[in-house]
Amino acid sequence: MKAIVQDRYGVLEFGTVDTPVAGDDEVLVEVRAASVNAWDWHVMRGDPYLSRLMFGLRRPRRRIRGRDFAGTVAAVGKNVTRFRPGDEVYGDLGALEGTFAEYVSVPDGQIERKPANLTFEEAAAVPLAANTALMGLRDVAGVQPGQRVLLNGASGGVGTFALQLAKSFGATVTAVCSTRNVQLVTDLGADHVIDYTQQDFTRAGEQYDVVFDLVGNHSLRALRRTVAPGGILVLSGGGVSRGGSLVGPMGLVIKAELVARFARDRIVRLTEAPSRENLVTLRELIESGKVTPVVDRTYPLTETAAAIDYVEVEHARAKVVISV
Repeated sequence: MKAIVQDRYGVLEFGTVDTPVAGDDEVLVEVRAASVNAWDWHVMRGDPYLSRLMFGLRRPRRRIRGRDFAGTVAAVGKNVTRFRPGDEVYGDLGALEGTFAEYVSVPDGQIERKPANLTFEEAAAVPLAANTALMGLRDVAGVQPGQRVLLNGASGGVGTFALQLAKSFGATVTAVCSTRNVQLVTDLGADHVIDYTQQDFTRAGEQYDVVFDLVGNHSLRALRRTVAPGGILVLSGGGVSRGGSLVGPMGLVIKAELVARFARDRIVRLTEAPSRENLVTLRELIESGKVTPVVDRTYPLTETAAAIDYVEVEHARAKVVISV
């Protein structure tokens, strides 16, 4: 099969590899579309360098990048009963990766039927980003009707889903974004918009019940100023690319975990994990019209490196998708 392969940090190549075979508890999917996340460029670059302890010291342990996918079932393992060839599905491979390819073998617990009202490209934009938003707002922050929620990075992949989810939960949402994305977040339902090129939300004097930081571009002290008494700060920032670094956005996370032990306010680092149950929830929200994926650009599989570069350095808004 054709795939995007990586044998050293910083270099992706379009090549041919063996087609995977579904294990007993796996589903072989013919990939129709995948999407790009911050995870992909962190692994591609091995940046921050500290992350190579997890990804691989000299080269990534896994040759094929990509977590999100949407496609059709090609074959199922002998223990899989929920799917049959031809079913349209979507999911998140997590740290297993491998979706920038024509086929991928997926554990049964990380795949679900895709939303019927979405194209494959739209469906591929959902799993990782929307699951991150859902876990951050519902599971960690426990957002309730009437609460004030601030989203730093509201126009990004996770942010566009978080904005719609927060509104569906009945929250009043303040979206932080750049000038060119003000209309986008307004159209998605933001009650208030802060253009970060004109105003620093950490110095505005406003406080919120939930602050969901998806960028990692402010100090922990500055972010804590924006949290109301009894509120919560949720950290899930992928950082921005400034070249090779030792710790990158992990510095903020490490500091937050140390401070959280002694702070009166709640500071939580969000750790996203693939969830079949959440894929079901997201499908229901999408089919009901409460959540709609926003796709910025679509690239062919052969131009995956350019797609990752766009996400890495050009501040892509919403999601970037690979059509296979």
